[in-house]
Amino acid sequence: MGCGTWAWGNQILWGYKETMDDQLQQVFNLCVNHGVTLFDTGDSYGTGRLNGRSELLLGRFAKEYHGLNQDQICIATKLAAYPWRWTSHAMVSAGNASAQRLGRNIDLVQMHWSTANYAPWQEERLLDGLADLYEQGLVKGVGLSNFGPKRLLWVQKKFQARGVPIATLQVQYSLLSTYPVTELGLKTVCDDLGIKLIAYSPLALGLLTGKFTENGPFPPGIRGLLFRQLLPGAKRILECLRDIANFRHKSISQVAINWCICKGTIPIPGAKSVAQAQNNIGALGWQLSESEVTELDIAAAKTDKKMVQNIFQTK
Repeated sequence: MGCGTWAWGNQILWGYKETMDDQLQQVFNLCVNHGVTLFDTGDSYGTGRLNGRSELLLGRFAKEYHGLNQDQICIATKLAAYPWRWTSHAMVSAGNASAQRLGRNIDLVQMHWSTANYAPWQEERLLDGLADLYEQGLVKGVGLSNFGPKRLLWVQKKFQARGVPIATLQVQYSLLSTYPVTELGLKTVCDDLGIKLIAYSPLALGLLTGKFTENGPFPPGIRGLLFRQLLPGAKRILECLRDIANFRHKSISQVAINWCICKGTIPIPGAKSVAQAQNNIGALGWQLSESEVTELDIAAAKTDKKMVQNIFQTK
């Protein structure tokens, strides 16, 4: 399991305030101390003047941490396919800027999304930039995000010609978002290619924590609007999660995260507080039974409404 840091700097969706930084450092320390050493970020994380805030915080926290698993810290960032980035050099420059904010070389650099759905000509040049970063020794590994199996195979062939291995692929994956893995068969392709599959939003923006009901209260802003639409149709899966959680003496979110692990993915739930981080860590060290996984699969398949798919997700 890793830790997603989308919320670290995002004011609009997650209500970030700079006064949270000390608490976020405690989250970082707790995760690393318990063996959760993969931290996923992006150069687009952070709203307005706080753009890049997540990378800055991770760089600072990693530098100041001294303790167990210190040498295992892996910071994975994603470079955005902005429309003004249309050359390989632009991606190399973006990678260098991220490394500067992190105060260290990037362990894993990922293309944040595919442009194949709207500007395929742009994507090829940006991918060349990722390969350049790897060839120049500026990053340890290369990954992708929001790519489906067909596009992944195309990229893999392109990178293979340059001797650049694809280490990871991350997609939106949870009990309310099974499309990329189940419907597209992405996990099988990744396994065949030796690529680790990372599951982002494994708790469906918090909907699978069990904290919210269709009667409210709802989180503020966009999440609240989404939850109002999805919660009435998510009763079956939430009831199934609750039954298993009660039997296992676990939290609902721990069961939802463990389901992702049982599916052979690396979930990266976010955490803004020590309590949330502790809860996430509680998803480790045990495993759902095959019958419990099947029970959850059936409930997920019968759920009326699913999470909105990322518009950049390709086939």
